[in-house]
Amino acid sequence: MQTTRLGRTNLTVTRTGFGALPIQRCDIEESARILRAAYDSGITFFDTARGYSDSETKIGYALSDVRSSIIIATKSGARNRAGVLADLEKSLSELRTDYVDLIQLHNPSDIQNPDDPESAYAGIVEAKDKGMTRFIGITNHARDKAIAAIESGLYDTLQYPLCHISSPEDLALIDLCRAADIGVIAMKPLSGGLITKLAPAFAYLRQYENVIPIWGIQKMSELEELVEMDANPPSLDEAMWSVIENDRCELAGDFCRGCGYCLPCPQQIPINMAARMTLLLKRAPWQGFMTDDWYEKMHRIDNCTECGDCRARCPYGLNPPEILAKALQEYDEFYRQHAGR
Repeated sequence: MQTTRLGRTNLTVTRTGFGALPIQRCDIEESARILRAAYDSGITFFDTARGYSDSETKIGYALSDVRSSIIIATKSGARNRAGVLADLEKSLSELRTDYVDLIQLHNPSDIQNPDDPESAYAGIVEAKDKGMTRFIGITNHARDKAIAAIESGLYDTLQYPLCHISSPEDLALIDLCRAADIGVIAMKPLSGGLITKLAPAFAYLRQYENVIPIWGIQKMSELEELVEMDANPPSLDEAMWSVIENDRCELAGDFCRGCGYCLPCPQQIPINMAARMTLLLKRAPWQGFMTDDWYEKMHRIDNCTECGDCRARCPYGLNPPEILAKALQEYDEFYRQHAGR
């Protein structure tokens, strides 16, 4: 597998990273089979988080015996020093290791005051001093906060949503990180499932040597396709650019990326899926959304009180109630046409 240097960490990592969020949906033996196959295929970079339920447990179960041969990145969503250290203690136990290679603050609302002894940043610095982590990073979905993190000089890596439908302003973060020698980890390289063709997505990000995409994997077939692409990277030819331009046209403007930071909803609306329903019905297999279960979930939108919680938490500045109302209207029309009731 092709490798690259993860910024000033000087860690050598595979340019194809394993995003471990989706293995929450697999049982432990199937997860172990996929994780081990990824390792046997040459993948060395595995990204998880304390907030990904049992993802860390599954990595520890599958890969603890090859710990010295892999790079593990995890995250803490804690907002103070004590919380970060407690999270990392738990992560190390679940991962069956005494250190992680990278601990990342998980989408903090601010870039942290390095002089605050009780801040989350103080927690990751203390963790590094204690040998619990080798390097420290940050994840974010907001461009202004990402730029502030880069300019602060506090972090070794930045994890940010990057793909071929990213705006030019978001893509400019790649060069900013290169200039600052900060490692770039690209989350959501398929835009939360809205990009349905792997080859153009893979080819587009592969042109950036300092970017490590973490591909969410929950099926052996998905892993096999990625391994084949890494062995024979597709070219950004005219056909690829045609697909990319079509995606950019269809997914331009304000749309839900499915990050889930709007949750939980007081009315139990699955906002991160429901707000994308119009696009999912166009771009993904739609049959699974024509069930009684999904009909009930979508109609929870009728109970929206516009409390404002989701709007305040959205890192993209969207208006979820407005998007949800439109999504429900279009879902009902599609349901009448295709479910026949």
